[in-house]
Amino acid sequence: MDALGDHLVLALVVGISAGRLGASAAALCGLAGLVLGGLAMRRAPDPRDDAGHQLSRPVAGAALGLVAVAGGAVVVFTADGGVGTGNGLGGGVVAMAVGTIALLLAGVARVRRSGAVR
Repeated sequence: MDALGDHLVLALVVGISAGRLGASAAALCGLAGLVLGGLAMRRAPDPRDDAGHQLSRPVAGAALGLVAVAGGAVVVFTADGGVGTGNGLGGGVVAMAVGTIALLLAGVARVRRSGAVR
């Protein structure tokens, strides 16, 4: 065995890599979109409100979900290593999943609020 054969070599994490930062930002956008989509699903539309106020949360939730999916996809496709290498691959996958759920929630809330399905 060589000199390092009997020792566990740990990588020292001094800062945050660009991949981790991008994945974290995308995941936070997805989480915000998920919250907005959930709030839009929970609240019944007020008939006294004009259409712009009724549709603002679902549209904002969908936009943030789309940003999360796109940002997560960029991180996943540009990651050099696997999960645990510091490239943000795991965070990118989570951002894409959360962003997709936010898109679905916001889309359902948008359809419900627009009155297309009764």
